Amino acid sequence: MLIEIRQFGSEQPIDRLEMEDPPHPGRWFSIDSRSFLVMQRRHRYGLRSGRYELRSVVLLVKPQQQPNDARWFRHGWVIGDPGCRFNARSPLLRCAVLPEGPCERCVHREDVS
Repeated sequence: MLIEIRQFGSEQPIDRLEMEDPPHPGRWFSIDSRSFLVMQRRHRYGLRSGRYELRSVVLLVKPQQQPNDARWFRHGWVIGDPGCRFNARSPLLRCAVLPEGPCERCVHREDVS
Protein backbone atom coordinates (compact mmCIF):
# COMPACT_ATOMS: atom_id res chain seq x y z
CA MET A 1 0.00 0.00 0.00
CA LEU A 2 1.25 3.49 -0.81
CA ILE A 3 2.12 5.53 2.28
CA GLU A 4 2.75 9.27 2.18
CA ILE A 5 4.71 10.66 5.12
CA ARG A 6 4.16 14.36 5.87
CA GLN A 7 5.38 16.77 8.54
CA PHE A 8 2.75 17.38 11.22
CA GLY A 9 1.59 21.02 11.20
CA SER A 10 3.01 22.15 7.87
CA GLU A 11 2.11 18.98 5.91
CA GLN A 12 5.42 19.22 4.02
CA PRO A 13 6.07 15.92 2.19
CA ILE A 14 8.87 13.87 3.74
CA ASP A 15 8.71 10.57 1.86
CA ARG A 16 6.52 8.14 -0.12
CA LEU A 17 6.93 4.41 0.23
CA GLU A 18 5.20 1.06 0.10
CA MET A 19 4.29 -0.43 3.47
CA GLU A 20 2.19 -3.48 4.39
CA ASP A 21 0.85 -2.30 7.75
CA PRO A 22 1.19 1.46 8.35
CA PRO A 23 1.55 2.47 12.02
CA HIS A 24 -1.30 4.05 13.96
CA PRO A 25 -1.17 7.39 15.84
CA GLY A 26 0.92 7.29 19.00
CA ARG A 27 3.43 4.80 17.56
CA TRP A 28 7.06 5.32 16.60
CA PHE A 29 8.64 3.94 13.43
CA SER A 30 11.95 4.32 11.60
CA ILE A 31 12.91 4.83 7.97
CA ASP A 32 16.58 4.87 6.95
CA SER A 33 17.86 5.75 10.45
CA ARG A 34 15.23 8.52 10.85
CA SER A 35 12.69 8.05 13.64
CA PHE A 36 9.14 9.45 13.66
CA LEU A 37 6.13 9.60 15.97
CA VAL A 38 2.81 9.23 14.14
CA MET A 39 0.46 12.05 15.15
CA GLN A 40 -2.39 11.49 12.71
CA ARG A 41 -3.39 8.99 10.01
CA ARG A 42 -5.60 9.83 7.02
CA HIS A 43 -7.09 7.39 4.52
CA ARG A 44 -7.62 8.15 0.84
CA TYR A 45 -10.23 6.17 -1.06
CA GLY A 46 -10.99 5.76 -4.75
CA LEU A 47 -14.14 4.60 -6.53
CA ARG A 48 -13.65 1.43 -8.57
CA SER A 49 -16.44 -0.63 -10.12
CA GLY A 50 -19.02 1.12 -7.97
CA ARG A 51 -17.15 0.42 -4.71
CA TYR A 52 -14.75 2.50 -2.66
CA GLU A 53 -11.27 1.06 -2.14
CA LEU A 54 -8.46 2.24 0.10
CA ARG A 55 -5.85 3.76 -2.24
CA SER A 56 -3.30 5.27 0.11
CA VAL A 57 -2.61 6.38 3.66
CA VAL A 58 -1.15 9.73 4.72
CA LEU A 59 0.81 9.71 7.98
CA LEU A 60 1.30 13.08 9.66
CA VAL A 61 4.46 12.64 11.72
CA LYS A 62 6.76 14.46 14.09
CA PRO A 63 10.50 13.64 13.77
CA GLN A 64 11.37 12.20 17.17
CA GLN A 65 13.49 9.46 18.69
CA GLN A 66 11.58 7.03 20.87
CA PRO A 67 12.53 7.92 24.48
CA ASN A 68 14.41 5.29 26.50
CA ASP A 69 11.68 5.28 29.15
CA ALA A 70 8.83 4.72 26.65
CA ARG A 71 6.90 1.55 27.40
CA TRP A 72 3.81 -0.23 26.22
CA PHE A 73 0.88 0.29 28.61
CA ARG A 74 -2.62 -1.06 28.03
CA HIS A 75 -3.49 0.23 24.53
CA GLY A 76 -0.42 2.21 23.50
CA TRP A 77 2.95 3.74 24.28
CA VAL A 78 3.51 5.99 27.28
CA ILE A 79 6.58 7.93 28.42
CA GLY A 80 7.71 7.48 32.01
CA ASP A 81 6.12 5.43 34.78
CA PRO A 82 2.43 4.72 34.05
CA GLY A 83 2.01 3.60 37.68
CA CYS A 84 2.47 7.19 38.92
CA ARG A 85 -0.60 9.27 39.67
CA PHE A 86 0.74 12.27 37.70
CA ASN A 87 1.78 10.38 34.54
CA ALA A 88 -0.07 11.63 31.44
CA ARG A 89 -0.16 8.11 29.94
CA SER A 90 0.74 9.63 26.58
CA PRO A 91 3.55 9.21 24.02
CA LEU A 92 3.81 13.02 23.84
CA LEU A 93 3.96 14.15 27.47
CA ARG A 94 5.50 12.44 30.50
CA CYS A 95 3.64 14.27 33.29
CA ALA A 96 2.50 17.69 34.50
CA VAL A 97 4.91 17.83 37.45
CA LEU A 98 8.23 16.95 35.77
CA PRO A 99 7.65 16.81 31.98
CA GLU A 100 11.36 16.46 31.14
CA GLY A 101 11.81 13.51 33.54
CA PRO A 102 13.16 11.21 34.64
CA CYS A 103 10.44 9.81 36.89
CA GLU A 104 12.98 8.26 39.30
CA ARG A 105 14.14 11.64 40.63
CA CYS A 106 10.69 13.26 40.96
CA VAL A 107 9.79 14.10 44.58
CA HIS A 108 6.06 14.18 43.73
CA ARG A 109 5.92 10.57 42.50
CA GLU A 110 2.83 8.78 43.84
CA ASP A 111 1.66 5.28 43.02
CA VAL A 112 -1.86 4.90 41.70
CA SER A 113 -3.94 3.13 44.32
